[in-house]
Amino acid sequence: MSGGNHLFQPLHEGPLDIIGDIHGEIGALQDLLGVLGYRRDGTHPAGRQLAFIGDLCDRGPDSPAVFAFVADLVARGLAQCLLGNHELNVLADDRKEGNGWFFAEDHDIAADKFLTAARAGDADRAAIRDFIGRLPVVLERPDLRLVHAAWDKAALMLLRGCRAPTRDIRDAYDDRAKAVAKEGGLDGRAAADKARYGALLKDPDRPPPLLDSLGRLDVFEQMANPLRITTSGPETLASAPFFAAGKWRMVDRVRWWDQYHAAVPVVIGHYWRWPAPGLREAFTRGEKDLFDGAGMDGWLGRQRNVYCVDFGVGARYKERARGATRFATRLGALRWPEREIVTDDGARLALPPPGAAVRAARSP
Repeated sequence: MSGGNHLFQPLHEGPLDIIGDIHGEIGALQDLLGVLGYRRDGTHPAGRQLAFIGDLCDRGPDSPAVFAFVADLVARGLAQCLLGNHELNVLADDRKEGNGWFFAEDHDIAADKFLTAARAGDADRAAIRDFIGRLPVVLERPDLRLVHAAWDKAALMLLRGCRAPTRDIRDAYDDRAKAVAKEGGLDGRAAADKARYGALLKDPDRPPPLLDSLGRLDVFEQMANPLRITTSGPETLASAPFFAAGKWRMVDRVRWWDQYHAAVPVVIGHYWRWPAPGLREAFTRGEKDLFDGAGMDGWLGRQRNVYCVDFGVGARYKERARGATRFATRLGALRWPEREIVTDDGARLALPPPGAAVRAARSP
């Protein structure tokens, strides 16, 4: 794929249902589409269309089925889909906790994890790689912008100039960052931290101290790659480690929406906006609360025009591990222009107009 920029695509006109991170939860997706009124073939009697915010895969019971379903909808012009960080990992053969389903040699099974997840075959892998390689990082139209994790003006400006395949872009920026980190000695200091603490970094019950060099290397490599910024967000050195995705992390995510000043609303996923009290405390270990008490009906940022539509269904595997048969985590959709949140259990929630709180505060 070359000669054009596939990373920026126009968002479909007309009414949309914007679906948050699915993470292999094919049952939750089918339930949500039923609540939204879609037929089994993905069509809607009112002509509505779907937009998937990314992170279709990993951790859940059937990532191959989610990919097959969404790719078919996209091919038939019934849906669009963004590139998320989990898709980027799969495309780059970057082995992470929860994506062993994709690889012939499954690292999750070797670690006695995600044993019941459906596995991809050779044909699945080829089709999934082809599909991911064509996904955009931005879908936009005059009244709405979609990106998986962060609308970062500088990162998007760099990506708008790219014409190479997605993996080549990712690798080029990563290689450049690694070379700089090695030349400056940061890579060596981080390696010493890893060697000293070893397996402790993957032990959820034994938090290590904040490892400054390791954290600074992670921040540098993240912030040097515009694809990483748009798909997993800007990061900064943490004040204390937190446990996520099978390891202790030394970086914090950043509330970039507090610096978003444009008038056009942005819809994102990625950040696990917990739909019920107590879920963050139950399923995370020291992770910073980016939403700072904002409810599901609250727009984010100083302009109150950024909305996160990820309601934690990626943690449903943790609920199953605790024996749950009814779930508190949710898969949700933002209906646009109606500004209505719909979740897989049938609940509905109306949102105020974006920017309404700002306009009210400015009124005499």
